[in-house]
Amino acid sequence: MTTLDTDTLDMVLATLREYAAKQLTDEFLRDLDARDEFPVEVLKELYDPNKIGLHLLFIPEEYGGLGGGAYDIYRVSEQMARIDLGIATGVLATFLGTDPITVGGTEEQKAHWMGRIADEGMLVAYGATEPQAGSDLGTLTTKAEPVLDDGKVVGYKISGRKQWISNGGVAVIYTILANTPGGPSWFVVDRDTPGFVKGKHEDKHGIRASNTAALFLDDVYVDADRLVGGVEGQGLAQAQAVFGYTRLMVAAFGLGGGWAALERAIRYSQTRIQGGGLLSTKQAYTHRLLVPNAIRLEAARAYIEWTAARIDAGEPDLQTEGAIAKYMATEGGNKAAEDAIQALGGYGYTKEYMVEKIKRDVRITCIYEGTSEILEWTIARDRWQLHLKSRGAYFTDWATRLDALAAANPASGAATAALAMRALATIMERCRLDRLTRNQHILFRLGEMVAWAETAAIFAERAATPTPAIPLGAETRLAMARVHARNAALKIASEGLSWAIGAGQTDPNLANSLGLPAIYAAQAGQIEDMNRVAADLVAAFPAE
Repeated sequence: MTTLDTDTLDMVLATLREYAAKQLTDEFLRDLDARDEFPVEVLKELYDPNKIGLHLLFIPEEYGGLGGGAYDIYRVSEQMARIDLGIATGVLATFLGTDPITVGGTEEQKAHWMGRIADEGMLVAYGATEPQAGSDLGTLTTKAEPVLDDGKVVGYKISGRKQWISNGGVAVIYTILANTPGGPSWFVVDRDTPGFVKGKHEDKHGIRASNTAALFLDDVYVDADRLVGGVEGQGLAQAQAVFGYTRLMVAAFGLGGGWAALERAIRYSQTRIQGGGLLSTKQAYTHRLLVPNAIRLEAARAYIEWTAARIDAGEPDLQTEGAIAKYMATEGGNKAAEDAIQALGGYGYTKEYMVEKIKRDVRITCIYEGTSEILEWTIARDRWQLHLKSRGAYFTDWATRLDALAAANPASGAATAALAMRALATIMERCRLDRLTRNQHILFRLGEMVAWAETAAIFAERAATPTPAIPLGAETRLAMARVHARNAALKIASEGLSWAIGAGQTDPNLANSLGLPAIYAAQAGQIEDMNRVAADLVAAFPAE
């Protein structure tokens, strides 16, 4: 599955863990957070090719890197997020900054810039977002005016402002998106170019170990060879081409941050006595604060790994899958961190305990690289088009495949995931017939339902395959998949019915069409499966 050989990936992960254990202690990370300080020396060590060389993972081999694939980058990103999301964001920013070059650069540009980044371990920043543009790159206002000499374009003068730029105040080179006469285009800009000013470091709620700053460009001149790809107007296509990939990386951040908090809550439950027994023995604690979060995170992991495998196999146009992975993993990670504070009670609310910091850090994953609301819209728009083009068969055909899986592996939860798929198809068709998607809120809720249905399906398909990332056996993952499929089916049928009625649907038999009796019947065994997951979580993460 890994693009790297397994030994190389394991070595990178082990090196990261060893470095963090020695250098990135909880005390050190809390101090960085309190001082709101970007750890320059830490990033230098992470990027030093003679020590860790972490940046080499996402640089192709032909330019001096390791040439890691989507699966490798997901594994390393999750590990980084489990250590510290602020530092992980500094690494992400370099990865994002190189994306326009990797995707759209000429061979000469790739060899020059990627080679330099590999050799010098340079920090890079990705300059796309603007104060009024946010996730909508099509509304950018930064302009690049051509500079002519004898009628030939010899350079560009770039003017505009960028906002919320990770590594904005510390990068060595920047990729900047600007409007040219031919359309939005990417440019490579050096940090010391005249007219290029970096704003103050933003005083943020979380990820305070990352540097975030505004960028101001006033007639910043660059030679024509700094136009990525050498052709104007390719910028938005280049940005869209990597969304599936970069959103997968942020999904891994949500996954890692969520598990970092959840693991602490699991270990705490085995030391805290309440009402005459350990919290780890009480369903009121485990079945509310631990088990649901572990299941949601592992459902997201299954979808991340499925998407990563498809990216590494060369499949194009996986932006929707990247959006679903990010949506489920980051919303799940944020909820897990929130519940970890509750799990630790008053201790969790204090800065001495890391869950307070983790919660502040993981919150950003629901915002950057596409807010959860943008992702809901993206998911709904794309799957709505497939529903229309297939005349409603897209999700019902998937349900049929799940029925076949259920026959071969009844313990997988596939039969219940099939119920979720059919309920989703029914809701979508009712939305089409009654034109309910004229209500923006209905469209967004469809995006949420699609994410739950697809993760239920993929988790059922992959549950029997152990993952090296989390020490949970195949039987536990099967139990998790069954619980997630039940939750998804019930959510889609009940909430879908509610929203359809609320928007004015006209079918008096819609409740029966959704298969609610079968979905309720499928809830049998839910508590037993949750009991198993709770016991195995405690066994996998014993008190230290």
